[in-house]
Amino acid sequence: MLAYSARRLLLIVPTLLCILLVNFVIVQAAPGGPVEQAIARLQGIGGASAVGGGAVDTVGGESRATRGLDPRLLADIERQYGFDKPAGERLWLLLKSYAQLDFGKSFFRGATVTELIAQKLPVTLSLGLWATLITYLVSIPLGIRKAVRNGSAFDVWSSAAIVIGYAMPGFLFALLLIVVFGGGTLLDWFPVRGLVSENFEQLSAVGKLVDYFWHLVLPVTALVIGGFATLTLLTKNSFLNEVSRLYVVTARAKGLSERQVLYGHVFRNAMLLVVAGLPQALVNVFFGGSLLIEVIFSLDGLGRLSYDAAVSRDYPVVFGSLFIFTLFGLLIKLVGDLCYTLVDPRIDFSARSA
Repeated sequence: MLAYSARRLLLIVPTLLCILLVNFVIVQAAPGGPVEQAIARLQGIGGASAVGGGAVDTVGGESRATRGLDPRLLADIERQYGFDKPAGERLWLLLKSYAQLDFGKSFFRGATVTELIAQKLPVTLSLGLWATLITYLVSIPLGIRKAVRNGSAFDVWSSAAIVIGYAMPGFLFALLLIVVFGGGTLLDWFPVRGLVSENFEQLSAVGKLVDYFWHLVLPVTALVIGGFATLTLLTKNSFLNEVSRLYVVTARAKGLSERQVLYGHVFRNAMLLVVAGLPQALVNVFFGGSLLIEVIFSLDGLGRLSYDAAVSRDYPVVFGSLFIFTLFGLLIKLVGDLCYTLVDPRIDFSARSA
Protein backbone atom coordinates (compact mmCIF):
# COMPACT_ATOMS: atom_id res chain seq x y z
CA MET A 1 0.00 0.00 0.00
CA LEU A 2 2.89 2.37 0.70
CA ALA A 3 4.30 1.75 -2.78
CA TYR A 4 0.89 2.37 -4.34
CA SER A 5 0.44 5.61 -2.36
CA ALA A 6 3.92 6.79 -3.38
CA ARG A 7 3.15 6.16 -7.07
CA ARG A 8 -0.14 8.04 -6.79
CA LEU A 9 1.56 10.97 -5.11
CA LEU A 10 4.22 11.09 -7.82
CA LEU A 11 1.51 11.07 -10.52
CA ILE A 12 0.03 14.22 -8.98
CA VAL A 13 2.95 16.27 -10.34
CA PRO A 14 2.45 15.56 -14.09
CA THR A 15 -1.33 15.77 -13.61
CA LEU A 16 -1.06 19.25 -12.12
CA LEU A 17 1.37 20.24 -14.86
CA CYS A 18 -0.98 19.14 -17.65
CA ILE A 19 -3.96 20.90 -16.07
CA LEU A 20 -1.99 24.13 -15.67
CA LEU A 21 -0.80 23.94 -19.27
CA VAL A 22 -4.29 23.42 -20.68
CA ASN A 23 -5.80 26.19 -18.58
CA PHE A 24 -2.94 28.57 -19.38
CA VAL A 25 -3.68 28.18 -23.08
CA ILE A 26 -7.43 28.63 -22.54
CA VAL A 27 -7.00 31.67 -20.31
CA GLN A 28 -4.55 33.35 -22.70
CA ALA A 29 -7.02 32.92 -25.54
CA ALA A 30 -9.94 34.42 -23.58
CA PRO A 31 -10.77 38.05 -24.45
CA GLY A 32 -10.81 40.86 -21.89
CA GLY A 33 -7.58 40.11 -20.04
CA PRO A 34 -6.16 42.09 -17.11
CA VAL A 35 -4.58 44.68 -19.42
CA GLU A 36 -7.97 45.45 -20.97
CA GLN A 37 -9.52 45.45 -17.49
CA ALA A 38 -6.97 48.02 -16.27
CA ILE A 39 -7.49 50.20 -19.35
CA ALA A 40 -11.26 50.09 -18.88
CA ARG A 41 -10.83 51.16 -15.26
CA LEU A 42 -8.63 54.08 -16.33
CA GLN A 43 -11.30 55.16 -18.80
CA GLY A 44 -14.02 54.78 -16.18
CA ILE A 45 -15.88 52.11 -18.14
CA GLY A 46 -15.94 49.31 -15.60
CA GLY A 47 -13.69 46.42 -16.51
CA ALA A 48 -15.81 43.36 -15.99
CA SER A 49 -18.83 44.61 -17.84
CA ALA A 50 -17.00 46.43 -20.58
CA VAL A 51 -14.50 43.92 -21.81
CA GLY A 52 -14.97 40.75 -19.83
CA GLY A 53 -18.06 39.38 -21.48
CA GLY A 54 -17.12 38.98 -25.09
CA ALA A 55 -14.66 39.60 -27.88
CA VAL A 56 -12.74 42.88 -27.83
CA ASP A 57 -13.57 45.07 -30.83
CA THR A 58 -10.58 45.98 -32.94
CA VAL A 59 -10.08 48.51 -35.69
CA GLY A 60 -7.01 48.08 -37.86
CA GLY A 61 -5.47 45.61 -35.39
CA GLU A 62 -5.93 48.07 -32.52
CA SER A 63 -8.28 47.36 -29.63
CA ARG A 64 -11.16 49.81 -29.43
CA ALA A 65 -10.51 50.17 -25.70
CA THR A 66 -6.91 51.28 -26.29
CA ARG A 67 -7.58 53.85 -29.01
CA GLY A 68 -6.50 57.35 -28.03
CA LEU A 69 -4.25 56.21 -25.16
CA ASP A 70 -0.55 57.00 -24.89
CA PRO A 71 1.46 53.99 -26.18
CA ARG A 72 3.92 54.46 -23.30
CA LEU A 73 1.04 54.12 -20.83
CA LEU A 74 -0.07 50.94 -22.55
CA ALA A 75 3.50 49.59 -22.39
CA ASP A 76 3.67 50.39 -18.65
CA ILE A 77 0.38 48.57 -18.03
CA GLU A 78 1.55 45.52 -19.98
CA ARG A 79 4.82 45.53 -18.05
CA GLN A 80 2.95 45.81 -14.74
CA TYR A 81 0.93 42.68 -15.46
CA GLY A 82 3.79 40.81 -17.13
CA PHE A 83 2.30 40.89 -20.61
CA ASP A 84 5.39 42.52 -22.08
CA LYS A 85 6.90 39.02 -22.26
CA PRO A 86 6.04 36.27 -24.78
CA ALA A 87 3.51 33.63 -23.72
CA GLY A 88 6.18 30.93 -23.54
CA GLU A 89 8.29 32.95 -21.14
CA ARG A 90 5.25 33.78 -18.99
CA LEU A 91 4.39 30.07 -18.81
CA TRP A 92 7.95 29.19 -17.79
CA LEU A 93 7.96 31.84 -15.04
CA LEU A 94 4.58 30.56 -13.84
CA LEU A 95 5.77 26.95 -13.59
CA LYS A 96 9.02 28.02 -11.93
CA SER A 97 7.22 30.01 -9.25
CA TYR A 98 4.67 27.23 -8.67
CA ALA A 99 7.51 24.74 -8.18
CA GLN A 100 8.58 26.99 -5.27
CA LEU A 101 4.92 27.20 -4.03
CA ASP A 102 4.90 30.90 -4.94
CA PHE A 103 1.49 31.65 -6.47
CA GLY A 104 2.22 35.32 -7.13
CA LYS A 105 0.25 38.43 -6.22
CA SER A 106 -3.29 39.34 -7.18
CA PHE A 107 -3.57 41.94 -9.93
CA PHE A 108 -6.42 43.84 -8.32
CA ARG A 109 -6.66 42.86 -4.63
CA GLY A 110 -3.29 44.09 -3.31
CA ALA A 111 -2.40 40.78 -1.60
CA THR A 112 -0.61 37.58 -2.48
CA VAL A 113 -2.62 34.63 -3.72
CA THR A 114 -1.48 32.58 -0.73
CA GLU A 115 -2.83 35.21 1.67
CA LEU A 116 -6.15 35.40 -0.16
CA ILE A 117 -6.60 31.62 -0.19
CA ALA A 118 -5.64 31.41 3.49
CA GLN A 119 -8.28 34.05 4.28
CA LYS A 120 -11.05 32.34 2.33
CA LEU A 121 -10.20 28.70 3.01
CA PRO A 122 -11.72 28.47 6.54
CA VAL A 123 -15.17 29.34 5.18
CA THR A 124 -15.03 26.72 2.41
CA LEU A 125 -13.57 24.08 4.72
CA SER A 126 -16.25 24.78 7.34
CA LEU A 127 -19.05 24.35 4.82
CA GLY A 128 -17.55 21.32 3.11
CA LEU A 129 -16.40 19.48 6.23
CA TRP A 130 -19.63 19.74 8.19
CA ALA A 131 -21.88 19.20 5.17
CA THR A 132 -20.02 16.01 4.21
CA LEU A 133 -19.86 14.72 7.79
CA ILE A 134 -23.57 15.27 8.41
CA THR A 135 -24.49 13.79 5.02
CA TYR A 136 -22.65 10.54 5.73
CA LEU A 137 -23.68 10.28 9.39
CA VAL A 138 -27.36 10.56 8.45
CA SER A 139 -27.51 8.97 5.01
CA ILE A 140 -25.72 5.69 5.74
CA PRO A 141 -27.83 4.64 8.76
CA LEU A 142 -30.99 5.84 7.00
CA GLY A 143 -30.10 3.92 3.83
CA ILE A 144 -29.44 0.75 5.82
CA ARG A 145 -32.75 1.09 7.65
CA LYS A 146 -34.60 1.62 4.38
CA ALA A 147 -32.96 -1.51 2.95
CA VAL A 148 -33.90 -3.59 6.00
CA ARG A 149 -37.50 -2.30 5.90
CA ASN A 150 -37.78 -2.24 2.12
CA GLY A 151 -41.39 -1.80 0.98
CA SER A 152 -42.68 -0.73 4.40
CA ALA A 153 -44.54 2.50 5.14
CA PHE A 154 -41.31 3.98 6.54
CA ASP A 155 -39.50 3.21 3.29
CA VAL A 156 -42.27 4.76 1.18
CA TRP A 157 -42.66 8.08 3.00
CA SER A 158 -38.92 8.51 3.56
CA SER A 159 -38.31 7.88 -0.16
CA ALA A 160 -40.92 10.51 -1.04
CA ALA A 161 -39.21 13.05 1.23
CA ILE A 162 -35.81 12.18 -0.22
CA VAL A 163 -36.99 12.55 -3.82
CA ILE A 164 -38.52 15.96 -3.03
CA GLY A 165 -35.26 17.06 -1.40
CA TYR A 166 -33.23 15.82 -4.35
CA ALA A 167 -35.47 17.59 -6.86
CA MET A 168 -35.12 20.94 -5.09
CA PRO A 169 -31.96 22.88 -6.04
CA GLY A 170 -29.68 23.74 -3.13
CA PHE A 171 -29.88 27.50 -3.69
CA LEU A 172 -33.71 27.38 -3.81
CA PHE A 173 -33.79 25.39 -0.58
CA ALA A 174 -31.42 27.97 0.93
CA LEU A 175 -33.86 30.75 0.07
CA LEU A 176 -36.69 28.69 1.58
CA LEU A 177 -34.69 28.27 4.79
CA ILE A 178 -34.08 32.02 4.96
CA VAL A 179 -37.79 32.74 4.49
CA VAL A 180 -38.84 30.24 7.16
CA PHE A 181 -36.02 30.37 9.72
CA GLY A 182 -33.87 33.39 8.86
CA GLY A 183 -36.21 36.29 9.60
CA GLY A 184 -37.93 36.26 6.23
CA THR A 185 -41.67 36.05 6.89
CA LEU A 186 -41.99 33.47 9.68
CA LEU A 187 -39.28 32.72 12.25
CA ASP A 188 -36.07 34.55 13.07
CA TRP A 189 -34.05 31.77 14.64
CA PHE A 190 -30.78 31.69 12.67
CA PRO A 191 -28.40 34.33 11.26
CA VAL A 192 -28.13 34.54 7.48
CA ARG A 193 -24.95 36.58 7.01
CA GLY A 194 -21.33 35.64 7.64
CA LEU A 195 -19.68 32.79 9.49
CA VAL A 196 -19.57 34.51 12.90
CA SER A 197 -21.19 37.49 14.60
CA GLU A 198 -19.67 40.97 14.70
CA ASN A 199 -19.00 40.66 18.44
CA PHE A 200 -17.34 37.26 18.02
CA GLU A 201 -14.06 38.37 19.64
CA GLN A 202 -15.85 39.50 22.81
CA LEU A 203 -17.54 36.13 23.33
CA SER A 204 -16.31 33.41 25.65
CA ALA A 205 -14.81 30.19 24.29
CA VAL A 206 -18.14 28.39 24.60
CA GLY A 207 -19.94 31.40 23.17
CA LYS A 208 -17.64 31.47 20.15
CA LEU A 209 -18.27 27.77 19.51
CA VAL A 210 -22.05 28.20 19.77
CA ASP A 211 -22.00 31.31 17.58
CA TYR A 212 -19.92 29.52 14.92
CA PHE A 213 -22.25 26.52 14.69
CA TRP A 214 -25.33 28.76 14.90
CA HIS A 215 -24.22 30.56 11.75
CA LEU A 216 -23.53 27.24 9.98
CA VAL A 217 -26.99 25.72 10.49
CA LEU A 218 -28.73 27.18 7.43
CA PRO A 219 -25.89 27.09 4.84
CA VAL A 220 -24.83 23.56 5.80
CA THR A 221 -28.43 22.35 5.69
CA ALA A 222 -28.80 23.83 2.21
CA LEU A 223 -25.62 22.05 1.07
CA VAL A 224 -26.63 18.72 2.60
CA ILE A 225 -30.01 18.41 0.90
CA GLY A 226 -28.83 17.22 -2.53
CA GLY A 227 -26.02 14.87 -1.47
CA PHE A 228 -28.17 13.52 1.34
CA ALA A 229 -30.76 12.13 -1.08
CA THR A 230 -28.21 10.62 -3.46
CA LEU A 231 -26.16 8.92 -0.76
CA THR A 232 -29.20 7.53 1.07
CA LEU A 233 -30.59 5.85 -2.05
CA LEU A 234 -27.12 4.63 -3.02
CA THR A 235 -26.66 3.01 0.40
CA LYS A 236 -30.09 1.41 0.28
CA ASN A 237 -29.61 -0.05 -3.21
CA SER A 238 -26.13 -1.31 -2.33
CA PHE A 239 -27.44 -3.19 0.68
CA LEU A 240 -30.41 -4.60 -1.22
CA ASN A 241 -28.06 -5.84 -3.93
CA GLU A 242 -25.82 -7.58 -1.40
CA VAL A 243 -28.66 -9.06 0.68
CA SER A 244 -29.80 -11.15 -2.30
CA ARG A 245 -26.41 -12.84 -2.77
CA LEU A 246 -25.68 -16.46 -1.91
CA TYR A 247 -23.17 -15.73 0.86
CA VAL A 248 -25.96 -14.00 2.81
CA VAL A 249 -28.19 -17.04 2.44
CA THR A 250 -25.32 -19.22 3.64
CA ALA A 251 -24.68 -16.98 6.66
CA ARG A 252 -28.34 -17.13 7.63
CA ALA A 253 -28.36 -20.90 7.19
CA LYS A 254 -25.50 -21.12 9.70
CA GLY A 255 -27.77 -19.57 12.31
CA LEU A 256 -26.32 -16.05 12.39
CA SER A 257 -28.62 -13.29 13.57
CA GLU A 258 -29.82 -10.61 11.15
CA ARG A 259 -27.58 -8.08 12.87
CA GLN A 260 -24.54 -10.34 12.46
CA VAL A 261 -25.38 -10.95 8.81
CA LEU A 262 -26.00 -7.26 8.13
CA TYR A 263 -22.97 -5.74 9.82
CA GLY A 264 -20.60 -8.70 9.76
CA HIS A 265 -20.96 -9.64 6.09
CA VAL A 266 -23.21 -7.33 4.08
CA PHE A 267 -21.90 -4.02 5.41
CA ARG A 268 -18.32 -4.50 4.23
CA ASN A 269 -19.28 -5.35 0.66
CA ALA A 270 -22.14 -2.85 0.35
CA MET A 271 -20.05 0.05 1.63
CA LEU A 272 -17.48 -0.33 -1.15
CA LEU A 273 -19.84 1.37 -3.60
CA VAL A 274 -20.59 4.11 -1.07
CA VAL A 275 -16.90 4.71 -0.39
CA ALA A 276 -16.30 4.87 -4.14
CA GLY A 277 -18.46 7.99 -4.29
CA LEU A 278 -16.78 9.70 -1.33
CA PRO A 279 -14.02 11.52 -3.26
CA GLN A 280 -16.41 12.96 -5.82
CA ALA A 281 -18.87 13.94 -3.10
CA LEU A 282 -16.13 15.79 -1.20
CA VAL A 283 -14.92 17.58 -4.32
CA ASN A 284 -18.47 18.63 -5.24
CA VAL A 285 -19.31 19.88 -1.76
CA PHE A 286 -16.00 21.65 -1.16
CA PHE A 287 -15.53 23.32 -4.52
CA GLY A 288 -18.59 22.81 -6.69
CA GLY A 289 -21.73 23.43 -4.69
CA SER A 290 -20.64 26.21 -2.35
CA LEU A 291 -20.58 29.23 -4.70
CA LEU A 292 -24.31 30.01 -4.68
CA ILE A 293 -24.55 29.16 -0.98
CA GLU A 294 -21.69 31.54 -0.23
CA VAL A 295 -23.40 34.29 -2.21
CA ILE A 296 -26.82 33.75 -0.60
CA PHE A 297 -25.46 33.68 2.96
CA SER A 298 -22.79 36.38 2.40
CA LEU A 299 -19.94 33.97 3.08
CA ASP A 300 -16.57 34.99 1.69
CA GLY A 301 -15.06 31.65 0.66
CA LEU A 302 -13.03 30.16 -2.16
CA GLY A 303 -16.07 29.83 -4.39
CA ARG A 304 -16.69 33.57 -4.50
CA LEU A 305 -12.98 34.31 -4.70
CA SER A 306 -12.55 32.08 -7.76
CA TYR A 307 -15.66 33.43 -9.47
CA ASP A 308 -14.69 37.08 -8.93
CA ALA A 309 -11.15 36.35 -10.12
CA ALA A 310 -12.44 34.70 -13.30
CA VAL A 311 -14.78 37.61 -14.06
CA SER A 312 -12.06 40.23 -13.50
CA ARG A 313 -9.40 38.10 -15.25
CA ASP A 314 -7.22 38.11 -12.13
CA TYR A 315 -4.94 35.42 -13.55
CA PRO A 316 -2.73 34.78 -10.48
CA VAL A 317 -5.82 34.12 -8.34
CA VAL A 318 -7.42 32.02 -11.10
CA PHE A 319 -4.36 29.78 -11.44
CA GLY A 320 -3.74 29.65 -7.69
CA SER A 321 -7.32 28.60 -6.97
CA LEU A 322 -7.18 26.07 -9.79
CA PHE A 323 -3.96 24.63 -8.38
CA ILE A 324 -5.45 24.29 -4.88
CA PHE A 325 -8.70 22.79 -6.17
CA THR A 326 -6.88 20.24 -8.32
CA LEU A 327 -4.39 19.30 -5.62
CA PHE A 328 -7.12 18.82 -3.03
CA GLY A 329 -9.22 16.83 -5.49
CA LEU A 330 -6.36 14.45 -6.32
CA LEU A 331 -5.46 13.98 -2.64
CA ILE A 332 -9.11 13.33 -1.75
CA LYS A 333 -9.33 10.68 -4.46
CA LEU A 334 -6.22 9.01 -3.04
CA VAL A 335 -7.76 9.06 0.44
CA GLY A 336 -10.90 7.48 -1.03
CA ASP A 337 -8.84 4.62 -2.46
CA LEU A 338 -7.15 4.10 0.89
CA CYS A 339 -10.56 3.98 2.57
CA TYR A 340 -11.33 0.89 0.47
CA THR A 341 -8.73 -1.05 2.43
CA LEU A 342 -10.24 0.08 5.73
CA VAL A 343 -13.67 -1.16 4.70
CA ASP A 344 -12.38 -4.36 3.11
CA PRO A 345 -8.77 -5.37 3.93
CA ARG A 346 -8.90 -7.96 1.15
CA ILE A 347 -8.42 -5.17 -1.43
CA ASP A 348 -4.78 -4.76 -2.39
CA PHE A 349 -4.07 -1.96 -4.84
CA SER A 350 -0.36 -2.78 -4.88
CA ALA A 351 -1.07 -6.29 -6.13
CA ARG A 352 -3.36 -4.98 -8.87
CA SER A 353 -0.72 -2.49 -10.01
CA ALA A 354 2.03 -5.10 -10.13
